[in-house]
Amino acid sequence: MNIAYSLNNIPIRLTDERWRHIVENHEDIAGYYDAVLQTVEDADYVIKGYGEALIALQEIKRNKFLAVVYKEFDDDGFIITAYFTSKLKLEREEILWQKKS
Repeated sequence: MNIAYSLNNIPIRLTDERWRHIVENHEDIAGYYDAVLQTVEDADYVIKGYGEALIALQEIKRNKFLAVVYKEFDDDGFIITAYFTSKLKLEREEILWQKKS
């Protein structure tokens, strides 16, 4: 298990079980373990996900993002899933945080 610290300085856990689940469902992300953790810590955007989930986004190349879905509580959190997407339309999302240019 590894831990990344969210932009709110909350420790976000990535367990071995969760990583296996992510890779089984998104084979293309298998070599991006460190990038998943880095995206939580240094996102380009954080948008609102479903329910209480947050989605950290790191732009990999123009219009292609690494998306990391996680939950954050007062003093703990965990990664739910991660995937690559090029179908994201930021203008349609509720942006909670954006890195300054």
